Amino acid sequence: MEHFIRPEGAPPVNGYSHAVRFTGAMVAVSGQVPVNGDGAVVGAGDAEAQVRQVYANLATALEAAGSDLGHVVKLTVYLTDLDDLAAFRRVRDEHQDAQRPPACSLVRVAGLVHPDFRVEVDALAVAPDSATA
Repeated sequence: MEHFIRPEGAPPVNGYSHAVRFTGAMVAVSGQVPVNGDGAVVGAGDAEAQVRQVYANLATALEAAGSDLGHVVKLTVYLTDLDDLAAFRRVRDEHQDAQRPPACSLVRVAGLVHPDFRVEVDALAVAPDSATA
């Protein structure tokens, strides 16, 4: 299995991999932003739509690395506006097990790489099929 992961259908990247699988069972997912597989910004001005696209991108990267959202152990969330936290939590709660939530850090930032981005999320996960790595 390739350790530097650039999945088909994920947004184009420049200078980084969407995910990196390391020490056999760990997967590091680069900060995912609200961009679709064609490279277009999704949900400009709509925090919930942006978080949904970010989670779709996370899921795509994790799947390509042999993992999934249920195996995330750490999230780092970057928001440009803390008023978007409720939207983030709504979408997160659809994808994360409330009984086994991952560790999480939340950072308010002055801006992200594109002026229409309101959210970026990176993750660490376990790859359950690590015996094949």
